Amino acid sequence: MNPIISAVTERIKARSAESYPQWLAMTKEMEQAGKGRSQLSCGNLAHVVAANCAQEKAAILDFLHANIAIVSGYNDMLSAHQPYKYYPDIIAKALAEYGHTSQVAGCVPAMCDGITQGQPGMEMSLFSRDIVAQATAITLSHNAFDATLLLSICDKIAPGQLIGALSFAHLPTTFVPVGPMGTGISNDEKVNVRQQYAAGEVDSAALLTMECQAYHSPGTCTFYGTANTNQLILEVMGLMLPGSAFVPPTSELRKVLTEETACRIAAAANQQSSQYRPLYQVMTAESLVNGLVAWLASGGSTNHSLHMVAIARSAGIILTWDDISDLSDVVPLLVRMYPNGPADINAFQQAGGVPTLIKTLHQRGLLNTNVKTAFGEFTDQMTTPSLQDGKLVWSPCADSTDSDVICTPEITFNPSGGLKVLKGNIGTSVIKVSAVAKQHQHITAPAKVFRCQNEVEKAYKQGLLDQDSIIVVTHNGPAANGMPELHKLMPILGNIQKKGYQVALVTDGRLSGASGKIPAAIHITPEALRGGAIGLIKDGDMMELNAITGELTVNADLTARSAPIENDIPAFTFGRNLFANLRKQVSSADTGVTIF
Repeated sequence: MNPIISAVTERIKARSAESYPQWLAMTKEMEQAGKGRSQLSCGNLAHVVAANCAQEKAAILDFLHANIAIVSGYNDMLSAHQPYKYYPDIIAKALAEYGHTSQVAGCVPAMCDGITQGQPGMEMSLFSRDIVAQATAITLSHNAFDATLLLSICDKIAPGQLIGALSFAHLPTTFVPVGPMGTGISNDEKVNVRQQYAAGEVDSAALLTMECQAYHSPGTCTFYGTANTNQLILEVMGLMLPGSAFVPPTSELRKVLTEETACRIAAAANQQSSQYRPLYQVMTAESLVNGLVAWLASGGSTNHSLHMVAIARSAGIILTWDDISDLSDVVPLLVRMYPNGPADINAFQQAGGVPTLIKTLHQRGLLNTNVKTAFGEFTDQMTTPSLQDGKLVWSPCADSTDSDVICTPEITFNPSGGLKVLKGNIGTSVIKVSAVAKQHQHITAPAKVFRCQNEVEKAYKQGLLDQDSIIVVTHNGPAANGMPELHKLMPILGNIQKKGYQVALVTDGRLSGASGKIPAAIHITPEALRGGAIGLIKDGDMMELNAITGELTVNADLTARSAPIENDIPAFTFGRNLFANLRKQVSSADTGVTIF
């Protein structure tokens, strides 16, 4: 095994030597209390089964069979979550054949960043993760369940459900995925039309036509953003059936995998069985590092520099950005999906998908093998499901069938994973460089400072940005306004770069996985509102962004400056008033942007 991977794993464990055993002891205390329903009074139990049919009532009340909690992120507006409408019936029917039952313990809020981009709702997006975590804990608080099925995919919902489930980690737990929508138009075409619209070369009708061709049916969006990064990481961490993350939602295999997941989690709930596998046995420092390695090797979303820290801490595991950066130095880029390449998630699945990626990483000594999955052992993850004569079978996965998407053994796209931590006199940030050309990874240019992406858009339309510059967007951190994603900037900065200028973005806001070809130092901490030096930068200050050496500096004596007095009235419309306390309580970016 790679010595750096091993060293980082041990470093995380040593740092967590106090907090992880505390979490484990709390979890085992719940486990030792026995089957949850046995702790309920007769009145409690009557409420549990009141709406069930006689057969289901009998099964739930005899305690001999499993009763599975379904925590659903269903709504029919999110394309990735719309198929979950049908999952409870599929699950219940599969379980009934074996005398088990399931109940929709609750539904959690599920918002879409694609809908709220550039809108007031984006200021609530990141906070929704912790709200989902709390909602998940509330659904499980009835203590009437033997195992948990988590139905979620998208950006904040899946991390939030996992954080919530980790407070009930004595229960066997797994995710039930949906899979991606079919490929619409090419990613190059998407980028071109967006940049043309930003430049005023096409109208909104052309833009809308293109967007509707790109996002067109049930399933996850096909680019490699946060939703698909969630699914890849969760499968690598052993939190779903092998090879199940990216099976299309309309296929028969998808339905059979959902049925199989339900039956296996029921078997895993029996404490007397060899298949018993509570979540705390799956969620370890080793499995966490495996998820991080796969994230880096696949060039996944920068949002996971926040989510993985928060998830880890929910299990008493203390993960830092330095851990991630050290891993990225030795984990090569082995996958090319947009925005790191032209292919989409369907091409990744056709090239072998997650099992092939795991095999590729294992061949290179980059994964911890002493892990358990929700349903088996490490080696089970390198198998691929298929239907043969209507029956579900797993076969050993092959090497990549498309070396332009997933590396074959003799190929490496890039020697590092492409995520770097930048440090300097304005704080600490992260940058994704897996799609940034070498000539753009080191930039020295004057700063142009803005307070929001709309100001940048206005300056661009006025022709004020046609020059070498580092665009600094301040006061977009979690305490200021919930740390929104600043996607409006990418077509604008892309057009400036196309004109031959050197341009970069520096911000305490977010960008998800879509920074693409633009060097973007994001998640800067401390943020401007909490006294961070980014709030002291002025127009014209010379700045240097060096993603090769990991440095981000401004050539100015910031100690001689004071932050401007804040006269802005906080935004309270469109529900943002309800999140004022979260903005006050939230932690910094490098500690996961969490209220826990």
